[in-house]
Amino acid sequence: MLGRLRIHALQAGGQRLDGGAMFGVVPKPLWERRIPADERNRIALGMRCLLIEHPDGLVLLDTGIGNKENQKFLDIYGVEASVAGHRSMLDAALAAAGFAADDVRYVINTHLHFDHAGGNTMLDGDGAPEPTFPNARYFVHPGEFHYATHTNERTAASYFPANWDVLIKSGQLEMVESEGALLPGIHMRPTPGHTPDHQSIVVDGGGETAVFLGDVCPTAAHVPLPWIMGYDVEPLRTMESKRALWADAMAGGWLLVFEHDATTPWGRLAEGKKGFEVVAP
Repeated sequence: MLGRLRIHALQAGGQRLDGGAMFGVVPKPLWERRIPADERNRIALGMRCLLIEHPDGLVLLDTGIGNKENQKFLDIYGVEASVAGHRSMLDAALAAAGFAADDVRYVINTHLHFDHAGGNTMLDGDGAPEPTFPNARYFVHPGEFHYATHTNERTAASYFPANWDVLIKSGQLEMVESEGALLPGIHMRPTPGHTPDHQSIVVDGGGETAVFLGDVCPTAAHVPLPWIMGYDVEPLRTMESKRALWADAMAGGWLLVFEHDATTPWGRLAEGKKGFEVVAP
């Protein structure tokens, strides 16, 4: 329970990415103490989504990778996102929480990279993308949508139109600015750096607050300010986004929800001897 709201950390699958890319300029002897690498220098990561039982309807933050990618792609990124009897691991996690895709009324994307928005759509019986959540409104920041649809040689590998094109046709995709509440107690907070208009999602449950971090801080190991991914297009902005976010999180005792940490779904900030660290909630 987060105040009066029940929240669920849903694992939409596992993935393995290069540890050096995940930690940028941080030397391997330092980051490997926190998350060990495999023989291909990849580290184990999750694709965690947050499900919120809200009075206005079921809310889902990010959607994982979906089921549209081929085996070669899954092997490169070390993706494990399928479960027997379900379209995806996210579908299985929803079912374990007592819900189905048809129950979701709102989907909020922190950004549109394939491992955060791939589950927005799924392949139908004919192999064509269709909305995963047919009864949902999908929210994304207009700046992020513009960035996703105007790619360059570096960014194109992360953005796949199949994850949103059918939502435009169905009228389900809505552009929303950071200012103002999407729903009572839920709003976007600009946390630029990973992408220019990356958003984290702040959830006020009434007396207790959580922030779904997205990729501003993908794992608990990334809590130190300079521990920033090599994937970030503006790493110095990421650092300042984290600095401001940690100040508010410390002052308010916020719960931090980590999207990519394979083992730690959430925790709270504390001041350690060497800077910020995560403690159990």
